[in-house]
Amino acid sequence: MSSIDDDGLAGAKDWWNRNGKPLLTGALLAAAVVMGWQAWHKYQTNQSQGASSLYQALLETTLTPTGTPDTAKVAELAGKLKSDFGGTPYAQYGSLFVAKVAVESGKLDDAASELKSVMDKPADATLGEISRQRLARVLAAQDKAEEGLKLLEGDADKAFLASREELKGDLLVQLGRADDAHGAYQKAKAAMSDDAATGGLQLKLDDLAKGDA
Repeated sequence: MSSIDDDGLAGAKDWWNRNGKPLLTGALLAAAVVMGWQAWHKYQTNQSQGASSLYQALLETTLTPTGTPDTAKVAELAGKLKSDFGGTPYAQYGSLFVAKVAVESGKLDDAASELKSVMDKPADATLGEISRQRLARVLAAQDKAEEGLKLLEGDADKAFLASREELKGDLLVQLGRADDAHGAYQKAKAAMSDDAATGGLQLKLDDLAKGDA
């Protein structure tokens, strides 16, 4: 073999060491990332489908001749949602459903416990606000309206401002604080569209006005 061939071979080896190996490593790394992402996406999709099916089955517990949920089935499905998909929106909406069933059964302590678990670590802002407002109502039903009001302190997202202020008004009425209730109802009305504000909220404002007369 000539010295030229030897030089060429040496050059090729040198190029491979400097460029080929890093390129191959980069390609393998990119392939691993793509395959990992695809596997994760498939896992997430399967998880979502499984949680969705369980949540749908939970809602279908109301499909009884009386329309009353099968409480044993509710407990079973809700427990599986929590154990398999805890912290996900599906599991937390399941908790809201369980709380609703508990309220309808007169088990307010159980309802409060379910709602507090969601409120403390909500999967998203919507679940956080829904659980907060529902827990405030449950507390009011337990003659703990003051505790309920404390939950409603602070700023609320614009999308929930009207419902939060109206709820504040309801709790203030329960506590006999008519002037404060009127102010809360007015804030709720200001946050609503004109059509929405002429409904039940206006009736509450009218009732307070009659009480002042």
